[in-house]
Amino acid sequence: ILSTLLKATSGEVKVLGLDPNTQSAEIRSRIGVVFQSPSLDAKLTVQENLIHQGHLHGLRGRELKDRIDGLLSRMGLAARKHDRAEVLSGGLLRRVDLIRGLLHQPDLLIFDEPSTGLDPGVRRTYWTDLERLRESEGTTLILTTHFIEEAERCDRVGILDQGKLVGEGRPSDLKQAVGKDVIVIEADDVDGLRDDIGQLDGITPIVVDGTLRIECVDGHNLMGELYTSFRDRMSAITLGRPTLEDVFVRETGHSLQSDPGTE
Repeated sequence: ILSTLLKATSGEVKVLGLDPNTQSAEIRSRIGVVFQSPSLDAKLTVQENLIHQGHLHGLRGRELKDRIDGLLSRMGLAARKHDRAEVLSGGLLRRVDLIRGLLHQPDLLIFDEPSTGLDPGVRRTYWTDLERLRESEGTTLILTTHFIEEAERCDRVGILDQGKLVGEGRPSDLKQAVGKDVIVIEADDVDGLRDDIGQLDGITPIVVDGTLRIECVDGHNLMGELYTSFRDRMSAITLGRPTLEDVFVRETGHSLQSDPGTE
């Protein structure tokens, strides 16, 4: 919908203050889109792919060449511009796709699962590129992701579950609403342990994907109390600060990795 490929069936959306239903051409000239899977022509070189993309945006001659060379240099790909796309690694393909989305200097970049299929090292490098773009160029980035660490980097996040928006705000604000600490307990009889711990004053444990979770203020002291009283019934107990995963669990009742249809 944001990229003007589909029309909204209900509600209202504005992109850079423009209406996608009536101003789609202007929106397309001001946005870039990076798909989940690389969409380069495998038989063309990096440079040829970028030239064709530039032509679609009306770029020609010296201006297009300078933009391509500048972006390739910035992304560390200047030496690979004559390589065919089919010989590039997944991480390099992602970078070329990013360059393609930046050629016309968009005000807004839209990403669909930008890090899917990348190993952790390449993912960190790719995010360094994105953060540099945001900070130096002032480009707005909108992305979908199932990686919590990526959502943590965003200025604002919206949490979707089964097509519904169940949480929205700055990551720090969303995590603060969970509580100060989160205790996670693994046990053979999770339901029975939940019932017994639930008898303690001020504690409301919940079962999520076969583990027991407790949101609390004074996690260290509570963990010590629980371990002393119930250690024979636990296989593991951990304490941590709230993450966006905890926010997701709080709002949906299941973890990000689980299939809610099986809950």
